[in-house]
Amino acid sequence: MAPDAEAVAEQVFTALADPTRRAILAALASGGPATATDLADRLPITRQAIAKHLALLADVGLVTAEPGERRRVRYRLRSAPMQVAQRFLAALARDWDSPLSALKDHLDRGGSTADRRT
Repeated sequence: MAPDAEAVAEQVFTALADPTRRAILAALASGGPATATDLADRLPITRQAIAKHLALLADVGLVTAEPGERRRVRYRLRSAPMQVAQRFLAALARDWDSPLSALKDHLDRGGSTADRRT
């Protein structure tokens, strides 16, 4: 995986590590674009805390800020960074699955000859 992609994946995983940010992303996924005030009405978090988390999510690229009416900013999900993280996990799973399959096959065959002597 390219170094830039690894950096994006790391930022996504860091953002997703926080339960509040996951709740914000889930609210945007289920309810569509929303302002920080809209999200504060739906979540047990202050508008100021939501705004702080939205700023981090925007820095990572998971949300984008769109100017709205009366100086209100609506936040919309962006899937590109999440897709980079998913590709990272898929590559990791492939790298992991092969050795695990080999170990399973080895154990299914009865292990090594040293194992049989004991």
